[in-house]
Amino acid sequence: GTSDPYVKFKLGGKEVFRSKTIHKNLNPVWEEKACILIDNPREPLYIKVFDYDFGLQDDFIGSAFLDLTSLELNRETDVTLCLQDPHYPDHDLGSILLSVLLAPREEQREMTMLMRKSWKRSSKKNDDVLSNMPSRSENLWHKICSPFCCVLMTLFCVSSNQNHETFQTQSLRLSDLHRKSQLWRGIVSVTLIEGRELKAMDANGLSDPYVKFRLGHQKYKSKIVPKTLNPQWREQFDFHLYEERGGIIDITVWDKDAGKKDDFIGRCQVDLSTLSKEQTHKLEMPLEEGEGCLVLLVTLTASAAVTISDLSVNSLEDQKEREEILKRYSPMAIFHNMKDVGFLQVKVIRAEALMAADVTGKSDPFCVVELNNDRLLTHTIYKNLNPEWNKIFTFNIKDIHSVLEVTVYDEDRDRSADFLGKVAIPLLSIQNGEQKAYVLKNKQLTGPTKGVIYLEIDVIFNAVKASIRTLMPKEQKYIEEENRLSKQLLLRNFVRMKRCVMVLINAAYYVNSCFDWDSPPRSLAAFLV
Repeated sequence: GTSDPYVKFKLGGKEVFRSKTIHKNLNPVWEEKACILIDNPREPLYIKVFDYDFGLQDDFIGSAFLDLTSLELNRETDVTLCLQDPHYPDHDLGSILLSVLLAPREEQREMTMLMRKSWKRSSKKNDDVLSNMPSRSENLWHKICSPFCCVLMTLFCVSSNQNHETFQTQSLRLSDLHRKSQLWRGIVSVTLIEGRELKAMDANGLSDPYVKFRLGHQKYKSKIVPKTLNPQWREQFDFHLYEERGGIIDITVWDKDAGKKDDFIGRCQVDLSTLSKEQTHKLEMPLEEGEGCLVLLVTLTASAAVTISDLSVNSLEDQKEREEILKRYSPMAIFHNMKDVGFLQVKVIRAEALMAADVTGKSDPFCVVELNNDRLLTHTIYKNLNPEWNKIFTFNIKDIHSVLEVTVYDEDRDRSADFLGKVAIPLLSIQNGEQKAYVLKNKQLTGPTKGVIYLEIDVIFNAVKASIRTLMPKEQKYIEEENRLSKQLLLRNFVRMKRCVMVLINAAYYVNSCFDWDSPPRSLAAFLV
């Protein structure tokens, strides 16, 4: 349900700048600068956002045009551009935020000369100069023959939310930018059961079908079922609903072709606004622009509000917010929203001595925090066994008997994430405000693995509501972890197999040496035996 977005800037059909890739994020922050020299200011700047897919064709997220004639000369302007998809003009694909300065060529030349003195120049080829700024921001300066003027841009972020404050300065705090930015209102559980009488795309009269799902920026891809027109998938995918009104899930069916572009079989759409919540709907969706249909189970599950922010944004340390939370779950609020039992805040601080999952002896750890059907992720710390996330997660509690699960994974670009460790903490056992080191355990929670994780957890709840909720059925968990190939297990089996092969090879060498009489006493003893 995440993306690895990057941005392309095109002018006159040519790519003039490409941003870095931000991994596993729907609200990426680049903070990159680019100076683009232009010949004709009346020609708009074309901006395209893609999702990076390792080994596959990158997926298109959305695009926008920047009208340079709307900019004032020598004045920095904050611009918010809504992303659009020409095939789905009504879809909300988020927005991209830029800080743009239009300046004459002479000023840009003076600016470039000053920067050459203080920045390390990395390379020069023909008329292009590439300079690297000694910080986490990357700066690209292009020279084009006889330009009219240049555009100096600061690329801030792309967001899946439309309500953002205007960015005034480049030094805006990341915590302010992302304050409660990842918020969803519910979970859409889609079970892909089967396909019926799909269109034959191969010469043998069959197909190798798979299905792609898309809801906003969230995307999933099913497994490939080879050589069939009636595939059975039995796979489940979970989407997060960010708005009350729902949305539209775009579904496309493809035929896998090795060595060439996959064939399009058909498409369909599921309008979530027409489906009732807290109920499972069995849908038979006929494919447009193709043949056959897909059979789906779709369930809309209402979810309490959950948020993620930096440590500097702490709801319980803000006296006003703390009072509001305490008032919400006071004994006087017994009959207000019986499903809202309490408030949970989790500080994911750091981990130490994690397992090395990569061949380099390092890991790329990220953390997943789950409470029933609510699931939030931290960012990834690359090549580090002692990561520091410093993130705060907040959840609304619907059952005080729930168990908080915190799992650490190693990110792999070309395969599923590897499991590094897990802790399970019953809400009733939490001691508020205590920073504690939890030993990471295996998936079954039966024994420890390598490493510890430091958490600080606070729970506030209404005891009467919690008691009443105890008498009701336990909430069904829709997000279930799939069985994945363990890289550690594969490595152990490889080492075991290598040892067995080496034993056989040494035995063969020994027998051969007996026949060659390399050691006469040993050979004589072997033949006598």
